[in-house]
Amino acid sequence: MWNLIDCILQAGRHTIILMQPSQNRASRTFMDYNSINHALDGMIIYRAFLMHLTHYNDKVKKKGICGLYERKIRDINPMVPNITYDISDLYNFIDGLADISALVYDHSIQAFLPYDRQWIKQKLFQHLKKLAQR
Repeated sequence: MWNLIDCILQAGRHTIILMQPSQNRASRTFMDYNSINHALDGMIIYRAFLMHLTHYNDKVKKKGICGLYERKIRDINPMVPNITYDISDLYNFIDGLADISALVYDHSIQAFLPYDRQWIKQKLFQHLKKLAQR
């Protein structure tokens, strides 16, 4: 029951990811999403096992943090048909960014609340774990 309530509450929470990939201030950017889950994966189709993920589907437009990471791996290894990584690889990617944070809209106060890198990593873990259990 709580999983359903959690999904409903997360679904309509407008989320903005603020990111600075390098120390260069000109690399600052943002990504705008309709929900926390969209910010985390942008509708990626997963074939997941509890903590070990193997996925890549060229027909799906990947967005969000997982999609950013996969595009980076794809750029480094363009001839690899399947991308395989685990949560620690994703954490290392996030930790390698100069800065990353999230602004999540809270309907009860009608304002965006800020969240840090650790919160993003925690949400990614929870989200991927849920996907792996499907």
